[in-house]
Amino acid sequence: MKLSDRVLCLCLTAANINRALYFICDNVLWARNVGLIRSIDKERWSIHAFRYYLFSLVMNLTRDLYVISQLMMQKVRDNRFKWKMNQHLKECPEVAEVTIPELDALVFLLLETLRSEPTVALDTVKNICDLFIPLDKLGIYKSSAGVVGFCGLISSLIGILTFARSTLRIKP
Repeated sequence: MKLSDRVLCLCLTAANINRALYFICDNVLWARNVGLIRSIDKERWSIHAFRYYLFSLVMNLTRDLYVISQLMMQKVRDNRFKWKMNQHLKECPEVAEVTIPELDALVFLLLETLRSEPTVALDTVKNICDLFIPLDKLGIYKSSAGVVGFCGLISSLIGILTFARSTLRIKP
């Protein structure tokens, strides 16, 4: 609510509301599994939970992409970065001939932006990894248990890393 950037405020608010709704559904499912509640449709509540979780992740990824685009625009205005990009394009003329130079420059800009802002890079990778869980459970994009487990492991490791080193945690 205190953010001046309305896009960030909207993304974070929508993500947090949907995460709260996900946790409510998840707690109702837990209560049913331990026998506190018997009269609910487990499948329906599970689908609702994963829909809220998916929308929360989509809003977090939207925030990440917005922040990355803002950072990329700042980098483009930086004269030192322009010099570095020109050096990159001059050093690899064979790559520039094979690929589209504008695409090479865009990928270089993206990689340099993510390298200079590891908090955004880590949060984006974590959210992408988390995305596989609700996509699989909702049947939107079926993945093997190994892929979902590996993505969950990567997400958990990033979560532990950002918890242990608060400097790597993304700020709103």
